[in-house]
Amino acid sequence: MTDPARGDELAPLVALAQRIQGTMVDRGLKLATAESCTGGLVGHVITEVSGSSDYYVGGIVSYSNELKNAELGVDAATLARHGAVSAQTAVAMAHGARQRYGADMAVSVTGIAGPAGGTDAKPVGLTYIAVADADGEVVRRFVWDVDRHGNKLSSAREALTIVLDRLDAPRG
Repeated sequence: MTDPARGDELAPLVALAQRIQGTMVDRGLKLATAESCTGGLVGHVITEVSGSSDYYVGGIVSYSNELKNAELGVDAATLARHGAVSAQTAVAMAHGARQRYGADMAVSVTGIAGPAGGTDAKPVGLTYIAVADADGEVVRRFVWDVDRHGNKLSSAREALTIVLDRLDAPRG
């Protein structure tokens, strides 16, 4: 399953994507992604699995605030008040992707990959990941203590893990 050119670093993420695919296809669900700091890595990992088009509708890399607003419907007031890297923006991104792409579930990632861009209030590595579905949303906060590449990998891994957790959560 792993390509020697990319090494084995994506193998655990691809394994998560395979599990997501099995569950979503079995349930007839569709997934969308809205990514910022991961630059499309979550979508990339999902599409590493053959048959991903059976459930993955696609996604957007919305790196700028303007694109978060225009394409995902993140309110400009939310961005101004809380910033692009916030729980509020992550939740709005997930809901926006779900609605705009006609998905049953959407996952969003927004953060500060580094090495620049951090502040005392929002350090490098700060990341918010949200998942939205028909039952609402969940958002989690992380602060990774690795380099930019490691921040992206950690964020993508946790995004996939949160999707799986949400799929496994009791409904009702």
